[in-house]
Amino acid sequence: MANIGGITKLPELQRRLAFTLALIAVYRVLVFVSLPGVNRSVMQSIMAQSSGSFLGMFNMFSGGALEQLSVIALGIMPYISASIILQLLTVVVPSLERLSKEGEAGRKKINQYTRYGTIALTVIQGYFLAASLEGWNSTYQAAGQVVLNPGWSFRLMSILTLATGTTLVMWLGEQITERGIGNGISLIIFAGIVADMPDGVVRLYQRVKQGDVGVMVLALLSAVVVGVVAVIIFFEQAQRRIPVQYAKRIVGRRQYGGQTSHLPLKINTAGVIPPIFASSILMFPAQIAEYVNTPWMRSVGDALRQDDWRYMTLYVLLIVFFCFFYTAVTFNPVDVADNLKKNGGFIPGIRPGKKTAEYIDRVLTRITFGGACYIASVCVLPTILMTRFKVPFYFGGTSLLIVVGVALDTVQQIQSHLITRHYDGFLGQKSTKIRGRRAGRY
Repeated sequence: MANIGGITKLPELQRRLAFTLALIAVYRVLVFVSLPGVNRSVMQSIMAQSSGSFLGMFNMFSGGALEQLSVIALGIMPYISASIILQLLTVVVPSLERLSKEGEAGRKKINQYTRYGTIALTVIQGYFLAASLEGWNSTYQAAGQVVLNPGWSFRLMSILTLATGTTLVMWLGEQITERGIGNGISLIIFAGIVADMPDGVVRLYQRVKQGDVGVMVLALLSAVVVGVVAVIIFFEQAQRRIPVQYAKRIVGRRQYGGQTSHLPLKINTAGVIPPIFASSILMFPAQIAEYVNTPWMRSVGDALRQDDWRYMTLYVLLIVFFCFFYTAVTFNPVDVADNLKKNGGFIPGIRPGKKTAEYIDRVLTRITFGGACYIASVCVLPTILMTRFKVPFYFGGTSLLIVVGVALDTVQQIQSHLITRHYDGFLGQKSTKIRGRRAGRY
């Protein structure tokens, strides 16, 4: 409540929040703009039969755009896939690694490459989606015709429209990041999941009313949801604080340093990136399996269902990998140790320099493993309970982790803006007093 009251006193923060909400509203409007030449009602009946499959997960990440056969049906997933590819290439390609260390200019260049990769992936996925929609005319013939006039004219128009829609969503996310509040891409995924939750609550209530879901199961579900949210909040705010001591320095008659501080290491440095990246990677072969109708690809599609143990095993392994990978990309213990040494800081009982870097790396590895286990548990265990009790898919742990994680990150950014405003006020008062003293002196 204190933060809400502070927002009313900061016009810049109000503008950023209004800008963010406006672009999210634009994104939600685009969800209901359909591709030309398709029947949306037939697609909705098809999606009703695919709640636990690849299509259901893809529909969740697209904010329901796939179910509506929207111009942004591919959502933001091509951008995420391109980001994964560029980050992996940054590790193995020396020229990209040097580019990533060139500061703001290098970051802009890598972002430009990511945009090009997004458009290329959108063209490929757009073709497969258009071809798949044509194939569903015969597969789901009882439901009706998904595509009214199949052919290359429909495919080319769909590719162009989907590429334009994904590019627009990518631009909206980047604008939110630069001129709004929070991470734009994460907020777009957040908005899509949250927008579908009221419908899920209504459908769950209807199941309870019809007797399909018992009162005890509903109570268990509520307890699981509240417990998962509490666990997410606890671990997202948890830190391992390494004590840091600064040596004393005497300059003239003044003494500097000699203070004790700490180096905070988050248990989950990667945030919601690992489950998003892992889901994006597993969606790609599942998407190909959905489009290519062969026995071998059908077996791949069956293995990548959410309730299959093979999918869960791969999902957990990818989450653990991306937890360590993203932490290694964003946090360099050698740089931290060098900065401590330059500023006269050291960890008690640890030699400065190489030994400090090794100690920080060892501690970071241990807490990252704990964070990876936490993320994997949150994403997989509730899903097992939900599939066992036949609860709608979007109450799974992955969606809850993304929603709560993005909400916490956005609130922290709002708090940082408020703190910056208070610091500006303090500095302004101090500078006014100094100018007044100087004016009286002269």
